[in-house]
This record gives sequence, C-alpha cells and structure tokens, in this order.
Amino acid sequence: MKKLYGLLGCPVEHSMSPEMHNDLFTYYGIDGYYHAFHVEAENLGNAVIGLKALNIEGFNVTIPHKVSIMRYLDEIDDIALNIGAVNTVINNNGKLIGYNTDGDGFIKSLETVITKSLSDTKILIIGSGGAARAILISLAAKGAPNIDVSNRTLTSASQLRSECQFKLKGSALSLKEAEENIQQYDVIINTTSVGMHPNIDNIPLSLNKLLPHTVVSDIIYNPLQTSFLIEAARRGAVTLNGVGMFVNQGALAFHKWTGQFPDVNRMEQLVINKLGGHTEC
Repeated sequence: MKKLYGLLGCPVEHSMSPEMHNDLFTYYGIDGYYHAFHVEAENLGNAVIGLKALNIEGFNVTIPHKVSIMRYLDEIDDIALNIGAVNTVINNNGKLIGYNTDGDGFIKSLETVITKSLSDTKILIIGSGGAARAILISLAAKGAPNIDVSNRTLTSASQLRSECQFKLKGSALSLKEAEENIQQYDVIINTTSVGMHPNIDNIPLSLNKLLPHTVVSDIIYNPLQTSFLIEAARRGAVTLNGVGMFVNQGALAFHKWTGQFPDVNRMEQLVINKLGGHTEC
C-alpha cells in the first residue's frame, strides 16, 4: 500500500502541489501518493483525526487552515510558533509535528540571486500579512536583522516587527516613506496581493528611485511577471517571482517527509509548464 501524503485546504481544486509531489514520488521511486483534501473550517478537527487513523505520513496545510491547524497538533517547531502558522506536518509514530517552510522556501529562492550574505543585506518587506510574517521571522532567524517593513497601515507593520522573537534592526515605514528611501535597499520583497490576477496592472509602491542591480521579489506567481517586476526589470533590477518560493517550500516539506531533498529545477519547470509561461521578463 502506498504511503499517503496530502494537502488540507479550502479550496484545493487548483493546487499544483499534488502534481508536483506525485511527480517527485515517481521520479525518486518512492511508493507514495499525495492527495488534496478539500476541508471546510468546521471539519478540520475531524479531518485531522481521520488522517491520523489512516496513518498519513505527512501533509501540507494551506488557506484557511494554517493557523487553526495548530490546536490539533502534538508539537510545533519554534519558528512556526513565532510565525503563528503551520504549513507542513510530519507524522512521527503517531505524533503530529508542525513546521512552517514558507519563509525558508523564500530564502532558498532568494539565495539564488543575492550576492551579499544575509547578515549584510538591507531588506524591505512590503506588507504585514501571513506571508510577510513568515518571511520576516525566517530571515531574522537566519541572521538577517536589517529589515524594514512597509505597509498601508503603519501600526500593522510595527506590530509585525515587535512580535518577531529574533534580533531585528530597521523600522516600520509608511509606503510613502519606503518609496522615498527605496535606493537604500539591496532586496525589496512584495508580500501583498497587489498585482495578482486579475488586477495585473497594479503595483504596491513606486519604483522611481530604484537603483540598478537591486533584487526585487514578488511572491505572486500568477501572473509569473507582475507589473511590479516588469517595472523593476526596466530599471535594471534583478527580479524574482513567486515560483521559487512555492517550489522550495514544497521541496523542504518533501525533504522532511522522505529524507530526500528533491530536484528544485524539475519542480520549477513543472509549475511553469502548468502555468503556461516562463520566468524571464
């Protein structure tokens, strides 16, 4: 009988995770199967009990369950606790252990394009939601303290920074302040949904003062190249879309489940083909 893995979310019908992980099981000769389970919020507890009864090896968690799943787990990794959300669960002899691979997935993607060490990199995060929180805390945990957070609501940016348990320098900024000082940054990361399909012409802030060779990242991957990234590339920036974060968080989950770190390039190409596009501007 194949080992069972899965995804809990609502909705899950358009998730690329099953195709990505099942391809890896075949590629590495692992007798496993990954299934996406549509679970309504009120049924989450029963779903976890059912998966435990089925002796599931591990599962991912997506919207809207990343926070609420935590009450049903036996143990939670310290970084996931600080983030306040779990996206990956391992079944260790009946004990469900929660992790968050979103932030580290982003960092692995970022490390393919940055030239400085994280400790010497000046970073701007745009947004203060769940993705911003995962990226901020994971970067700080990896020794990147020089991080400013900019958001439409300044109090949200301040609160996000104050709740990080790792060493941080930098400030909370308004979007206008970030625009005026954008030339200071080595890396700029948009974690908001601004520019996502169907509102593809929108950008989160002006790049008028952007310096060439700055790394500009957008965690959106539909479209593959947002207006924000297109404008950044026009100004000579190095751009990074959201595919890398998506595949690397999946690769880290796969590694936790199987002990095998997978071919990220293979995963990325599968996702790009599925999206019907390419990653170059």
